[in-house]
Amino acid sequence: MFEPTHGSAPDIAGKGIANPMAQILTTSMMLRHLGLDIASQQIDDAVLQLLDEGETLTPDLGGTSSTESVGEAIRYLIKNNGSI
Repeated sequence: MFEPTHGSAPDIAGKGIANPMAQILTTSMMLRHLGLDIASQQIDDAVLQLLDEGETLTPDLGGTSSTESVGEAIRYLIKNNGSI
């Protein structure tokens, strides 16, 4: 099973500010386990790039972005091979 381990965070439920990176990175772990190393590395690289840039982050990481915007930024980086 591939899932992030964390609490239910009832204090932020429904606010759209949960950090989706742990869930996304578990997908990378699953892909690597299935032998899809290139796809896994693309996810890892996109998350790391987003963290390095520091602009599209949820409040827990000092940003102001929403859960959706962080997920979309990661998707965009994967689709465009790391080019914003």
